[in-house]
Amino acid sequence: MIGSIINGEEINTGNDSIDVKNPYNDEKMEEIALASDNEFEQAVTSAFDAFHDTMKDMPAHERSDILRKTADLMEERADEFAETIMKEAGKPIYFSRGEVQRSIQVLRFASEEAKHISGEVVPMDAAIDGDGRLGLVKHVPLGVVAAITPFNFPLNLSLHKIAPAIAAGNTVIFKPAEKTPISAHQLATLFHEAGLPDGVLNLLMGAGEIGEKLVTHDKVHKISFTGSLPVGRSIKESAGFKKVTLELGSNSPNIIFDDSNINDAVNMLVKGAFAFSGQVCISAQRIYVQKSAYDQFLKKYIQATEDLTIGDPASEETDIGPMISEEEAKRAKEWIDDAVENGAKVAAGGKRNGTILKPTIMTDVKSNMKIIADEVFAPIVSIIPFDTEEDVVNYSNDSIYGLQAGVFTKDIDRAFRVADKLEMGGVWINEISTYRQDNHPYGGVKQSGVGREGVKYAVDGMTETKFIGLKLKE
Repeated sequence: MIGSIINGEEINTGNDSIDVKNPYNDEKMEEIALASDNEFEQAVTSAFDAFHDTMKDMPAHERSDILRKTADLMEERADEFAETIMKEAGKPIYFSRGEVQRSIQVLRFASEEAKHISGEVVPMDAAIDGDGRLGLVKHVPLGVVAAITPFNFPLNLSLHKIAPAIAAGNTVIFKPAEKTPISAHQLATLFHEAGLPDGVLNLLMGAGEIGEKLVTHDKVHKISFTGSLPVGRSIKESAGFKKVTLELGSNSPNIIFDDSNINDAVNMLVKGAFAFSGQVCISAQRIYVQKSAYDQFLKKYIQATEDLTIGDPASEETDIGPMISEEEAKRAKEWIDDAVENGAKVAAGGKRNGTILKPTIMTDVKSNMKIIADEVFAPIVSIIPFDTEEDVVNYSNDSIYGLQAGVFTKDIDRAFRVADKLEMGGVWINEISTYRQDNHPYGGVKQSGVGREGVKYAVDGMTETKFIGLKLKE
């Protein structure tokens, strides 16, 4: 049994527990001791005290060294982390390895950023009566950051919160997803091995109520959350004056104009729609194809989808593994069936076997169907024809979400014109919406979220701007 890590010590006695199971074969991986109310308070107090006693005054070079050493240790144990992700999340081993490599990169980006948190000198004499005054701007850490993370990228998305928080000089309370806590435990242990002082990173094992209590606790200064829209909306309503970063839902559009390289678009969008069984916030969920290219694209896309290898995520050959749970697979299948009952057609896939849902292509969909109006978070994609540039921009923007989009065309003027008109936090040209790097600003507009991640931009959101003015002697 493993449990929470509070003030550098593991606590796994006497509380309720849950089993972590492999979603592919339902085998028990580990038993997790859940944090009690008393342990919750200990974790918050530990983080609060460690900020004031240790972290607030830790030099940037020390924070940088700890982050770099953590990256080096993770690189040495990359296979171990990848196997854990593969088993607890059901992510095919090839993609699990990729997640670990990105996580190492996030740590190294954060290590570098820790030494580049700069301020500025304000030209005070630009204002009337400002003569003889000096103005300095500093960026100072906030205090305690609550990192509430999802199951789909249990290592990488956790580090997008934890690493920038530490780089900026904050302490962290880390609440991982219930279904993927083992990699979180490995990560917290690794940080301590790298020299992170006790209390700076406190791991709390538990369910959603822990997150709810973190949101309202007066010793927590920022909430960084990745997850569903309903939970994110509740956090925003309850957080009061706390800073929040919310990475929420999406139903990302990808636009294929008839001058695109159709073969390239097909190959990229098979991965973009179905990687990790579509359980990706920026998964390609809506593909709009100009009518003159629609039949050609659809035929090639169906063939490429049917060529995917479905099965055991431990196999090097597997492209598609299980969804995170049978309940989620059932829910996604119900959305398919509901769309079919209302006139949509299944062009490929649509079958479920336990936690595995075959990659599914839908056509003849309507804008009010769940499979395109809501975040499907499953291996389901809809292929939709369009006539004009104006039409497809309107279709794409007709959503409560706005995270990332992809635009495929050889016309550079049109590419930038459409990118400017799309109501998205990010737009890729000749690249799928599902592509993300760890050093660009990442986040959405509308109900896709608040704030930005990407290490530099996350650090900005985890500091406070402080002005210091000095009247010089005449």
